[in-house]
Amino acid sequence: MKVKLKTKKSASKRFKITGTGKVRFRRANRSHNIKGQPTAKQSRQRRGNGVLKDCDTPSVIQMLPYA
Repeated sequence: MKVKLKTKKSASKRFKITGTGKVRFRRANRSHNIKGQPTAKQSRQRRGNGVLKDCDTPSVIQMLPYA
């Protein structure tokens, strides 16, 4: 009997795997703006989704066995 692998639910909510095998994530510090208006540079850098670096990708893929 084959044992099913469990998905780390916290990782499944934070990361998505693209068709080419890259890992995408949402940039941090976008939900709240506590200390006033961010600078233009901060706004640009937080825009869009990021792609995880190649050295961190295997550990995330291991947490998402069926993604």
